[in-house]
Amino acid sequence: MRGIIKFIDGISEGVAKIVMWSLCIVTGIVVFEVVTRRLFHQPHVWTYEIITFFYAAHFMLLAPYALLKKGHVSIDILYQNLNPKTQAIFDLISYTLFFFPFLIVLLQVGASLAAASWATGETTLTARLPIIMPALKTVTPLTAGLLLIQGFSIFYRRIYFLVKGKEFEC
Repeated sequence: MRGIIKFIDGISEGVAKIVMWSLCIVTGIVVFEVVTRRLFHQPHVWTYEIITFFYAAHFMLLAPYALLKKGHVSIDILYQNLNPKTQAIFDLISYTLFFFPFLIVLLQVGASLAAASWATGETTLTARLPIIMPALKTVTPLTAGLLLIQGFSIFYRRIYFLVKGKEFEC
């Protein structure tokens, strides 16, 4: 099981590295837009759309990494006052009742919307760019899937803590 958990954590870290380095591409697009708009008075609608959609994908695809590194918002007012075993039980209950069901629905609905977008050849509203909308809509089920497997990793760690009384180490 240790190998599976390490593999799952590695996926989240690998995706995060790729997404973080891809900021260089969007930075280039931003610089291009600023130069062409300010120096040559030639703004481009497509750059605005790509930058906006990229940031949406960037935000979503980093969610599993944030989950791995405990970077998501939590209700610490209650949680911090609980003992570690109670925290683990609270985590297991909240993952079972809220986290996993929400992500399963998000995965199903997102996959359906992404498939429809690819099937219809959906384009962006203003610049009519092809592939951008289907690719962006594919990010939703991809993120849901990545969050599901990262959630499994954390869920297993919490069970391990309850059973063994110590934190799981890879």
